[in-house]
This record gives sequence, structure tokens and C-alpha cells, in this order.
Amino acid sequence: MHRSRRFPAALAALGLAASLTACSPSSGTGGSGDAGPFSLWDPYPQFDASSEWAQVIGKCGTEAGVQIQRQSYDTTDLTNKVLLAAQQRTAPNVLVLDNPVVSTLAEGGVLKANEDVGLDAGQASPNLLGAGQVGGHTYGVPIGANTLALYYNKTVLTAAGVDPASIKDWASLDSALAKVKATGKKGITFSAIGTEEGTFQFLPWFWGAGAALTDLGTPAATAALEMWKSWLDKGYAPNSVVNNTQTTSWQEFATGEYAFAENGTWQLQNAKKAGFEYGVVPIPARAGGTAPAPTGGEFVTVTAQDDKDKEAKAARIAACLTNPDKVLATDTALTYVSAVPSVQQQQVAQAPELAVWVDAVKNAKGRTGDGLGTRYPRISQPLWGAVQAALTGSKTPQAALADAQAAAAK
Repeated sequence: MHRSRRFPAALAALGLAASLTACSPSSGTGGSGDAGPFSLWDPYPQFDASSEWAQVIGKCGTEAGVQIQRQSYDTTDLTNKVLLAAQQRTAPNVLVLDNPVVSTLAEGGVLKANEDVGLDAGQASPNLLGAGQVGGHTYGVPIGANTLALYYNKTVLTAAGVDPASIKDWASLDSALAKVKATGKKGITFSAIGTEEGTFQFLPWFWGAGAALTDLGTPAATAALEMWKSWLDKGYAPNSVVNNTQTTSWQEFATGEYAFAENGTWQLQNAKKAGFEYGVVPIPARAGGTAPAPTGGEFVTVTAQDDKDKEAKAARIAACLTNPDKVLATDTALTYVSAVPSVQQQQVAQAPELAVWVDAVKNAKGRTGDGLGTRYPRISQPLWGAVQAALTGSKTPQAALADAQAAAAK
């Protein structure tokens, strides 16, 4: 079916969007065939033409009978460039896209719905597909996901007499932080910076309290922000969290002085180099169980083209790139948990330490899910502003969130 293109609206919505990764431009090619070059853009410039990812692209191009010209960009640059390219009818055939932006480009008419091009996303976990669903239609297939959990320093916890298995809810975590502080060590570090990273890190506590992004001012939302503020007031968390990115908060944890760090799967290799024994536990929900954490990761999508045959071939390439037979190597290289449950089982078999991350992904939520779509950036920005205001003491948590809700509702 036909869907009109609304590029100005998409550009306006992206004015508030922010990415969680940063890279630099690069390019490469892969595949061969006699149907002329096909273009694929991705946010993985760290992978050159010799990488497993590039090799998979080449194989998928060969299977589709096309030559794929690959171009890689920083995530933010990629989104902006594809919008401009779509206006000029020069968009790439296949686009690997950060999941929160899928709904914006879909509503802008840049992407084709899976049903329109014969792309099947049925093997992916439903909770991961949510980020790519708009108006009852699915756009693309998730290539994998990352999310958040709590890394812990085994030495620090042992000295404090804390069993990490006892961290089951907010009360037990708070008790553990108090014991750690009593030993002279530091409790927990995280990112509360005034960007999307700050919202990303706050969401497990927000959702874990039972709050919803449709109303930022509820008592449940206030409880989550009050807990973060209490950690600063009690000295469990450093004041630096208000400026911390996920990278700088990890650097604090890597000093060996902290018991916990909220961070993601992308830090696994760094954790192995930290010089101390570490472990990972899920972020607990307020009353117990695993809190829903936001999903990071990309979707492989098909862009709207004037040539229906090219759209069909692009869908074949997208299906190939996300096929369970090929995606294991890609997800491993990206330190992603696979979007396909059967591949997740293979990952855990190869690396048992991924089990906690697989569980976290199973409980995770897309930031643009719950029907939010392009409304999400207009909610996220006031939310990170509220977190900043409360943690710096310029507003109470309740007032900060009430103001954020008023801003989001405009």
C-alpha cells in the first residue's frame, strides 16, 4: 500500500532526538552481481571491509544478485543524511537504523512497512519489535539489542558483607549501598546527564516503579527520582552523575572504588580488562523482580524507492542480514543480545556470562513503544531535565516531574 512522505515533519521531530553511540564516517563495499549497485547505510564505521559484519553484507548481496555499496556514519549523522537523501530520492536501499528513530522515519514516509515489501520479522522477540511498530504496521527487523544492568565489584561487595544475589528490590539495594559506604568505599555510579543518555539510564527505575511515559508526574515516577536523589544526599552516588555520560560513569567504576555501576552490554570487554573480579545482576524493580530496561540496538529497514523491484530486493537483503543463520556472528561482534530467542540460547551456550543480559533483554522495552512513536523525544527531553533539576537541588523531585509532564503535554 502507498504511504505518503512527510519529510519536514520527520526533520522537526528529529530536532529533539539524540543517539547513544558516536562514531565517524567510513565506507566499504561487499557482494557482487549483475543487477547494478545497491546501497546500504549503517552506524558501524568501527567495522571495516575485513570485518565479519562486512562479510555478511557481501554474502547477502551475492544471494540477492546485487552489488552492495556500504556507507557508515555516526548514528546522528546517519539519520540526518538519510532524511536529506530521501528528499532528493537518493536514499539508500537498505538502512540500518537506531531503534528510537524508526518510528520517526516511518511516519515521515521514508521507510516501507514490512507487509508492503514481503519482509518477515516474525522470528524476533515481540518486545524488541515494539520500537519498530507504528500505527499497526512493523518497519524493519531488529538486528540485536543491548540494554542495562548493574555491574558489581566482587571485592568491594565481599568486604562489605554483601551477597549480590540478595539484590532483589530497591530496599535490598539501598541496604547494600549503606553497607558499602560504611567500609569507606563508594556505592553506585550512573549517568544522569542532561541528554538522552540520562533518560536511558533513568528509565529502568522509572518503569521499575510502575510509572509510564504517558504521565511523568505520578507518585510512582516521583518515587524513582526521590530514590536517585537520596543516593546523592546519602553519599551513595557521586555528584558527578549529573555530568556523567555512560562512558565517564564506567571510568569511575573502573577505578575499583565503586560497588555498582549501571551500564550496558557494550562494556563487557572493558569489564574483563578492569583488573578486578566483576559480576552482573539485573536492575531490580521497586517491589522485586527485574525492572524493564530500555532497548538499544538497530533495525534493518527498507526505504521507500521509486522502483518496486529494488524494494523487493532490499527486503531480501534485510531478511538475509537478520537471518538466524547469519546474525550470531554479527551480534557477537556488536556485543548485542540477539533479537531471536534461538540465537540467544546459542550465545549463552558460547558465553554463559551473557545469561543475565539475555534475561534483561527479555524484560526490556522499546522507548518509543506503548504507542508513543514520534512523541517520545518530546517526553524524553523534559524527563532528563526533571532528573537534572532534582539531582542538583533546584526543584524537588515531585515539582520537577510535574513541570516535565506539563512541558511534555504541550
